[in-house]
Amino acid sequence: MTTIEEFAAGFREEPGYLDYGRVGPLSATVLAESAGRNEILSRGRYGSIERMRGEDLRVREAIAGLTRFGADQIVFQPNTSTGLMHAMFGLTGGEVLLSKAEFPSITFAAVRAAEAMHVVTPTWLETDHGRVTPGQIREQIGRDTTAVAVSLVDSRTGYLADIDGIRQVIGDRLLIVDAIQGFGVVDAPFEVADVIVSGGQKWARAGWGTGFLALSERALDHLTPVFSGFTGTDKTESFDEVTEPSSSARAFSLSNPDCVAEARFAAALEEIASVGVGAINDAISTTVEQVLELADEYAIPVASSRTNAERAGMIVLEPATENLTALSASLHNHGITATTRTTSVRLSVHAGTDVDTLEMLRAAFVSYGSVI
Repeated sequence: MTTIEEFAAGFREEPGYLDYGRVGPLSATVLAESAGRNEILSRGRYGSIERMRGEDLRVREAIAGLTRFGADQIVFQPNTSTGLMHAMFGLTGGEVLLSKAEFPSITFAAVRAAEAMHVVTPTWLETDHGRVTPGQIREQIGRDTTAVAVSLVDSRTGYLADIDGIRQVIGDRLLIVDAIQGFGVVDAPFEVADVIVSGGQKWARAGWGTGFLALSERALDHLTPVFSGFTGTDKTESFDEVTEPSSSARAFSLSNPDCVAEARFAAALEEIASVGVGAINDAISTTVEQVLELADEYAIPVASSRTNAERAGMIVLEPATENLTALSASLHNHGITATTRTTSVRLSVHAGTDVDTLEMLRAAFVSYGSVI
C-alpha cells in the first residue's frame, strides 16, 4: 500500500499549479515508467517488442480495478473523444438525451453521429445552470429515449453527477458517462453505467494519448462497432480475410495501441489503486475546503457546489463581470495556473496541492482585493 503522503510526493509540478481539470502534469511514477518503456523500445532487443504487447492486458486490468468492469469489457482508447465517438456512432436508433452545456466531446459526438448515421437524434436536456440531475432527467425523458449521456463531473460547474440516481430514473436505457473529470479521484458507482469513457491526461496524470472505453453487456448487445479495425476481431491474424468484429469490447479497436501510452496509464492507475481513490478524494476535499475559505475571506463569489457529495476537485469562482479581468490578472501575476472562461475562473486542486500553492493563491486574492 502507498500512503497519501507518499502519493503526494510524486507530484513534480511547481507551486501554483491549480489546473488539473485541464491537464495533470506527469507524476514521478509515470515519468519513470515512460523513460523505462522508451528505453526498451529504443533498443529493440530480441523479444522485447512482443513483451510490450502485454501492456494492453495490464492497463485493462488496472482500469477494471477502478471501474469494476471486467477486463474483457474494456478497450484502450487514445482519448475520451474517440471513445465517445465509438459510443454515439454505435447507437442504433431512438433519441439520446443530453445537455448542450456538456463538454463538446459529448455534444459533437452525438451530433456528428446523427448527421452521419441518421439513426439517433440528440434531444437537449434543460438543466439547472448546467447541472444534470436525476429529477431533471425524470421530467424530460421521453418514450423514444434510448440513451442518456452525462459527464461524471461537469467541466464548467464542477458538479458531481449522481449517476446512481440517474440509473434509477432511466431504467434499462443506456447510460453513457464521460468520466474524465473524476476518474481516479472520485469513487463513483461506475458499474451502474453502460458506457464509461475517460482519458488519463487529467486527474490520473498519465499524459496525453491515454484513455479507455468500458462497455456493459447491455451496451455490447445494443451498440454497433461502426469503426472496427483488424485488431477488433477475435482472430490474432486475419490478413487473408475481413472477419467479423469481436463480440467483446475489443470490437471497438481500430489498430494496435501505443504500448508506451498503455504502460504510462497502467502505472498511474496502479499507483492510484495502491493508495485508494477514497484517500485521494479525502485529501482533495480537505484542500477544496481551504480554497473555499480563502474565497470567502476575500469575498470572491463561488459558483460551484459547497456540498461534498456534489463536487470533486474543482472550485468555480464567479466575480462580478467587471472584476473578472482583475482576478485573472492577479492569479497570473502570482504564478497561479488556472482556467479562465468568459464569466468565471476554475481552480482545480489535487492530493498533491501544497501549502506553498495555497499561500500563492492567498497572495493573489490579496492583490485582487486591493484593486476592486
